[in-house]
Amino acid sequence: MFSTPLVEAIAEAERLVAEAPFIESEADLLEGLQYLAGCISGCTHVAFDYDRDHPFLHEGTGPFTKMGLDNPDTMYFGTRVQPNHEYVVTGKRGTTTDVSFQLLGGEYTDAGVPDSETAFDDRKLDIAADGTFEWRFTPTGPAQLVIREVYNDWSAQRGSFAIARTDTEGTAPPPLTKELIEKRYAVAGKQLVQRVKTWLQFPQWFYTDLPVNTLVAPRLTPGGLATQYSSVGHFDLAPNQALVITLPVTDAPYLGFQLGSLWYISLDYINHQTSLNGTQAQADPDGKIRIVVSDQNPGVTNWVETVGHRKGFLQFRWQRVSRELTAADGPTAELVDIDQVAAALPYHESNKISDEDWRARIALRQKQIGDRMVG
Repeated sequence: MFSTPLVEAIAEAERLVAEAPFIESEADLLEGLQYLAGCISGCTHVAFDYDRDHPFLHEGTGPFTKMGLDNPDTMYFGTRVQPNHEYVVTGKRGTTTDVSFQLLGGEYTDAGVPDSETAFDDRKLDIAADGTFEWRFTPTGPAQLVIREVYNDWSAQRGSFAIARTDTEGTAPPPLTKELIEKRYAVAGKQLVQRVKTWLQFPQWFYTDLPVNTLVAPRLTPGGLATQYSSVGHFDLAPNQALVITLPVTDAPYLGFQLGSLWYISLDYINHQTSLNGTQAQADPDGKIRIVVSDQNPGVTNWVETVGHRKGFLQFRWQRVSRELTAADGPTAELVDIDQVAAALPYHESNKISDEDWRARIALRQKQIGDRMVG
């Protein structure tokens, strides 16, 4: 059977998920199985819809095919490119805060992070008055192109992107063969197992050795992203505890904060406020943003929901920065009991939100994600 390698790989990936060392409850396992389904979908899509000589940009991760602590504020697009061929990326700039381009010299694996051959944002491009642009490049080795479109405001208008290989543009791939279909099943299976292994390993390098319920000072993001700093940590909160995180408003055009599960994926950011960006976060009169991470609702606008997760990851990102960020720009965290949250917030009266207004915030998230996915 042509599908045998994929079937065997799904069984292997399911075993990896079921044996993950951090599973403590049935909810953890069920989340892992949901995550696995998204991985199967993503790997199958890439393997069967990819043609090495006729590239296209596919959405690498999204609300239902999550991986790599996907950023709720980012649309990800990518494809593989072959050495010594010229490619042209065309598009039209939307009104989003940042668009960045990166060529990675390989894939993320459980053995390491690929080198970044080039990384820049759209300020390096010659963008016409109507927003259109063109970028031509010729990779010297096999590479992966990644385009990230970042929203500091979910109401922004998304842009458009396309890629072509100049020597095959206007031609069609050859008809399918048995050998090609057989290869694609095998590739999908191999990529699936590697994907699960990679993102189970990745947090061990950057998160789990840090003191719990703390965050590191802002640092250039590993992997060579242009003009991005990040601050990371991991939380371990009892149901009656909260983490109060304080950070200054900076001059960075993009600020994003999110929680991630131990599967190294975003929590449900459509139906819950598990992330905040520079537009969504409420700033206090003293120029500080104060975020409350907890399972119980503290009744404040900047509540970021753990959605039943006792443990998970904390991630800040600043993008399109024009200067080096230091510890003074970064977050501090204080662990408190949930009934001490009000006392920990110097502007608590102006931070409070009604149940009706909270429901309106969630409704807006649902609408804006819907607009972004079909826009």
